[in-house]
Amino acid sequence: MPEEIDIHYVARLARLDLTPDEERDMTGQLERVLGYVGKLKEVNVTGVEPTAHAFPLVNVTRPDEPRPSLDHAEAMRNAPAQVNGLFSVPKIIE
Repeated sequence: MPEEIDIHYVARLARLDLTPDEERDMTGQLERVLGYVGKLKEVNVTGVEPTAHAFPLVNVTRPDEPRPSLDHAEAMRNAPAQVNGLFSVPKIIE
């Protein structure tokens, strides 16, 4: 069984405001996930090459080619808040 989970700490990191019922549910879910990860540590991986993907991927990005971008009015059309023609976002760093 994994170490006891500090669900309040995890919720704060994720910026979640959990009810007591949600805390109980999330604690159980996290314990099951960590238990599964613990089982994976038992798997013998001797001779298995590390990989980033299950299948080899080649050229997964598009070529970097210039193309027209949005004009200013179109880019700002869905902005929830604007100041002096710029996007205005809430401060997240104290």
